[in-house]
Amino acid sequence: MAKKCEISGTGVMSGNNVSHANNKTRRRFLPNLQVVSLLSEKLNRIFKLKVCSKTLRSIEHNGGLDAYLESTSNSKLSDEAIKIKKTIAKAK
Repeated sequence: MAKKCEISGTGVMSGNNVSHANNKTRRRFLPNLQVVSLLSEKLNRIFKLKVCSKTLRSIEHNGGLDAYLESTSNSKLSDEAIKIKKTIAKAK
């Protein structure tokens, strides 16, 4: 199971733990993924997706899944989100 946001594509990042003695050891920064059910008003359908909390706040800020996908460019979306965006455009 991939640790990746299904809408924005945000994944695992890496960095260093740095101790007080300035010793550096590698670590992983995991995205804050939540399984949520998002309603598409134009399709009248619910999508169950793994979404990071940052993307979820952006969706709510834009006024729902449909508005978020329409306002976001395809280069910032994952393949799954682009498919949903195309089906919403066809339903219009």
